[in-house]
Amino acid sequence: MTTDTDITPVPPPQPRLLLRAIAVIGIALSLFQLYAAGVQPLGLFFQRPIHLGFILVLCFLIYPVFGRDQPRGLLGWAIDGPLILCGIAVGAWVPMNIDIIANQIFPRQIDVWMGVLTLFVVLEGARRSVGLGMTIIGAFFLAYAFAGSRGELPFLSDWMPGILNHRGYPLERVASQMTLGAEGIFGIPLGVAATFVFVFVLFGAFLEVTGAGKFFIDLAYAATGRQRGGPAKAAVIASAGMGSISGSAIANVVTTGAFTIPLMKKLGYRPAQAGGIEAAASTGGQIMPPLMGAGAFLMSEFTRVPYVDIVLVSIFPAVLYFGVVYLLVHIAAIKQGMTGLSATDLPRTRKVLAEGWHFLLPLVALVALLVAGYSPMRVGFYAILSIMAAAAARALWNFAASGPSMARFVAMCRKGIELTLEALELGARNAVAVSMACAVAGIIVGVVGLTGLGLKFSAMMIAFSGGNLLLALLLVIIASLILGMGLPVTAAYIVLIILVGPALTEEFGVPVLIAHLVVFWYSQDSNVTPPVALAGFAGAAIAGSKPMETSVQAWKYAKGLYLIPLFMVFNEEIIIGGPLPLVLWSGAIAILGLVAFAAVLEAFLWRPMQLWMRVLLMPGIVALFWPELMVEIAGAALVVALLALNWMQSRRDRETGQDGSVGQSDLSHP
Repeated sequence: MTTDTDITPVPPPQPRLLLRAIAVIGIALSLFQLYAAGVQPLGLFFQRPIHLGFILVLCFLIYPVFGRDQPRGLLGWAIDGPLILCGIAVGAWVPMNIDIIANQIFPRQIDVWMGVLTLFVVLEGARRSVGLGMTIIGAFFLAYAFAGSRGELPFLSDWMPGILNHRGYPLERVASQMTLGAEGIFGIPLGVAATFVFVFVLFGAFLEVTGAGKFFIDLAYAATGRQRGGPAKAAVIASAGMGSISGSAIANVVTTGAFTIPLMKKLGYRPAQAGGIEAAASTGGQIMPPLMGAGAFLMSEFTRVPYVDIVLVSIFPAVLYFGVVYLLVHIAAIKQGMTGLSATDLPRTRKVLAEGWHFLLPLVALVALLVAGYSPMRVGFYAILSIMAAAAARALWNFAASGPSMARFVAMCRKGIELTLEALELGARNAVAVSMACAVAGIIVGVVGLTGLGLKFSAMMIAFSGGNLLLALLLVIIASLILGMGLPVTAAYIVLIILVGPALTEEFGVPVLIAHLVVFWYSQDSNVTPPVALAGFAGAAIAGSKPMETSVQAWKYAKGLYLIPLFMVFNEEIIIGGPLPLVLWSGAIAILGLVAFAAVLEAFLWRPMQLWMRVLLMPGIVALFWPELMVEIAGAALVVALLALNWMQSRRDRETGQDGSVGQSDLSHP
């Protein structure tokens, strides 16, 4: 078990020549992607294999065979050198032989062996960059394709339940399915990673190197720092901004948590609580428009719903999530009797905006272009150009204001070139893990399509749930948590939606977009749910707290991640629309229900809440989620009455001079 004293090993320093090679290849990949995004779009079987080739080479250079904390040595290079050459071959093979591959009826033997090689290097690359779990799951699905009387591993069919049995497929069929068409490795997941995702990851890298992260954090502190629990509230707001562009909850924790967690601890939050708050807020960044991680782009491709529409319908649920986290943070601050930071310890809003207002322009341009109907890839391209233009304009303004000189001009140009190259390299580095995950996800998608596993899984899901939608959603939550132990969020979403999506839409009648949103939300839970809680563990490392205790706190503050998808299912008007009164009513009861839930969870709203009130609130909350209007009205009346009573009791306490805070010990309340 990890303890507070555990120290993550520091990777040994890399040789300078290797670092330069990584930089050159990363910059080349980013320039290639920018060319394809904004200058000359490339065909499917050109861009995707070339992108994968670049990613594989970077992966084997960045991640040594024996782990990043181990020196590579001669043996390591003896293994990694051939793998790097294999990565180059994988990237070049299909583009160079596209005419032959497209016109042949049966695959050539050399194409089959190249397919086998591609499968091997993709699984090995995923092991290094994503984790062993991803490789095991990919290999498991391949083994499933081979299992059966006609497959390479017929004996495995004896281990599978009858519903999962199939005829099995030979090596030639599996290899060609995975690598010579658009239904395997080069399918939709990698296609999205090689287009939309990469360009927005690169956009986030440009924001990071130009100082946008510090701007968002300072702005959040300036807005909320004086309030009770100000640093924690700033963490919620800053994480909402940074998380939507970082592409990773863990990266968000590390970026914003380095500032927010120490200040939360200084203010009085327990270390585990500070780390948990940051983890919950950072996880929410993945569901926050305008950029919602790779999953949102995949959702657009799977559902054929324009990306801008997904962004628009996701605004209200995302606001609800952060509202719940913010409310829980506020309640904790009141219970503990916290105050805010002094004005001298906080940046001034006017000064922050004066120094960093130009960082808002790319985001405004991004949203405007999406609304105007441009493709996400082209939008990302123009967003990158806009952040470069904004940063250059700011540098020129500072140059002119501080007295121009040739030496300062040369220094400014050199700095601009260095930051641009740094961003190009950083974007490529950050894209390695998600691209490798999407490549393995393509294997899973290909096997599911080849064997019909999706329909079989749907039948099993219906059987286990007994046709009950609520039980089916509970099974999705359990499956997402299990998958999250070994898969990143994007990969977990792909696997889940392929397996359970048909059942949710065809058998339970859930609209396609809502089914995808629900699965996408539940795929985030591995970041905050024990015993996995990857974002929680990252927060614990910064806070110096026990990982499991921190993950419990993260789970507590991220409860909206479980409730809001349920509300989407049973009150679909907030997503797919409807009559305005019904939409407003659904939005109002969603807010009411989440506030009541926070009060029950914390036993506090305006003042400590008696046990009998919490007991009565629980059926009221259930009624708010009930898909019948009269039941919802009755639940709303009960909840409003109880919350109003709590407010009146708090007024009476203030009139009699009593304080609503309950001290440090209450913060350990589950």
